Amino acid sequence: MTNEDEVRERPGAGNLDVRWHAGWPSAKHDPAPEIQVHRYDGDTVILRQNKSVHYEAPFMFLLFGAERALLLDTGATEEERFFPLRSTVDGLVAEWLERHPQAPAGYGLLVAHTHGHGDHVAGDGQFAGRPGTTVVGREPAEVVEAFGLKDWPEGLGELDLGGRVLDLIPGPGHQAAGLVFHDRSTGLLFTGDSFYPGLLYVQDVAAFSATVDRLLAFCAANPVTHILGCHIEMTTTPGEEYPRGTTYQPDEPPLQLTVGQLHTLRAVLDAAEGRPGLHPSADFTVLIGG
Repeated sequence: MTNEDEVRERPGAGNLDVRWHAGWPSAKHDPAPEIQVHRYDGDTVILRQNKSVHYEAPFMFLLFGAERALLLDTGATEEERFFPLRSTVDGLVAEWLERHPQAPAGYGLLVAHTHGHGDHVAGDGQFAGRPGTTVVGREPAEVVEAFGLKDWPEGLGELDLGGRVLDLIPGPGHQAAGLVFHDRSTGLLFTGDSFYPGLLYVQDVAAFSATVDRLLAFCAANPVTHILGCHIEMTTTPGEEYPRGTTYQPDEPPLQLTVGQLHTLRAVLDAAEGRPGLHPSADFTVLIGG
């Protein structure tokens, strides 16, 4: 058995014992910071934008490797004075480097996206001119070129952060540049807006269905500890979601989903047979053509 096989078979455990801040009854007087920071483990940080800043409240993910870090998504707000993503990430990188003095000089940062919608790329400009930083474009051709995904949307890619390898799985259907990231060290599968506890917007039924099949095949062959999308929109009442634009969600379920729930998504798509409209389940709702 190779070292790579061992990593694939035994991903490390992390901490998801967290209550996500879900806005405040009066958004103008929300005492919580603009970005909630949760350390999943020593090398993995989950960020959530405050709903009082933007109702989408997207999640973002910061992963540290030995040679560079990866920031997945940059949130829904452009200006740092309202949404201090750059300073938050800089602080987390500085903290990590202090604990890892062996890291190379000029430790890098790669900014990439789960897909190209505005609520996941708005903060890109905050990283313009940051030393040692590459920001991947949001168009499909830019994603393909950046990661060498020559067989898009088929095939897999790899991203090495330095002793920390991620599998790259093409994921169009919700949006044309959708890309799913699987972290071998933790087993986390980052699905963006393709799968999360909320309203799943399907723009291209055939492409989305192929993405789900691609993910199921990957999960059957690789260890997946948790599936992490980029929003929470459901309530804890099965099949009930918060209305779009809600800025206070006090009754949220956890962010993480399971491979079993991904199989449920496949079943919902099968039952929908491509018909436009809402197709609900207990943990999410599929919206075709909305």
